[in-house]
Amino acid sequence: MMISTKGRYALRMMADLAEQEPDKYTPLKDIAVRQEISQKYLESIMTMLSKRGLVDSLHGKGGGYRLNKAPEDYSVVEILRVTETSMVPVTCLQEGAEPCSRADFCKTLPMWKKFNEIIDDYFGNISLADIAQGKLSEIL
Repeated sequence: MMISTKGRYALRMMADLAEQEPDKYTPLKDIAVRQEISQKYLESIMTMLSKRGLVDSLHGKGGGYRLNKAPEDYSVVEILRVTETSMVPVTCLQEGAEPCSRADFCKTLPMWKKFNEIIDDYFGNISLADIAQGKLSEIL
């Protein structure tokens, strides 16, 4: 499994929003400058996050984006699931995948299932607040 640039940038954008005043909308151009990421690329990522209800947007003067819940209420896995096509280590664990004819006697399937659980647990236990407040070295 490899986290895409979209996933990494989404985490950086969301952490940037977590550092802003919660009641104010932050223009995307300001995030782009601080994060040194193309505004056009950020627009596509922010659209994904907005459509999935992770951020609120306001168009026009004074517009921009803001988190719609507290940073500690977002998990990394929640954000990555918006941007990543799949986070499973093998295709047979992908949602909606054709049932594998070898699943009943596959000797490696339990290992892949456990690895998938570890990924979900690991990223599920890191909050956006942990990233924004620079606490990752303390909790990992």
